[in-house]
Amino acid sequence: MTTGRTKRSSYHHGDLRQAVLSAALEAIAADGPGALSLRDLARRAGVSHAAPAHHFGDRAGLLTAIAAQGFGLLADALAGGTTLADRGRRYVRFAADHPAHFAVMFAPDLLRPDDPELTAARARASAELRAGVAGLPGRDPRATGIAAWSLAHGFATLYLTHNVDEAVGGASPEEYFDRLTGFLADSGD
Repeated sequence: MTTGRTKRSSYHHGDLRQAVLSAALEAIAADGPGALSLRDLARRAGVSHAAPAHHFGDRAGLLTAIAAQGFGLLADALAGGTTLADRGRRYVRFAADHPAHFAVMFAPDLLRPDDPELTAARARASAELRAGVAGLPGRDPRATGIAAWSLAHGFATLYLTHNVDEAVGGASPEEYFDRLTGFLADSGD
């Protein structure tokens, strides 16, 4: 009967919050954000059933923390992108590398929209996305930004839900995304 104690003692390393977030990301990757429960999460993380609530308040608080972390990671991934296409590739790579974050970030009904950490991280990611269209000559930056985001986000969503597996084949998501953006560049106006 020492199994629970052994598990719990392994989390007395000082970052219980991150341990709970990591366990939540694993659960979301396996079962989706809708199936997440704090009690099951505590069991997975090997912590008391009160630990997730202590750090996040409730399920919405936990998912909001995951979304904020995800938007921060997305902003980091987009930073340094040199062209709009490069930022698109980075967006798609982020989604492929962080599917659980991605699933939560764009599910506003699961989040606390006025959370300051979420608001700041979302603003940082939005600024990085907008930087990709800033300075493009002769284009409406807002419409161009929405079009580019729609393409990258739509493809990333289709990729993560395995709706384009056959089309993508053995290509990386970024390689296939390059093909898609190439079609747009070749289509003429």
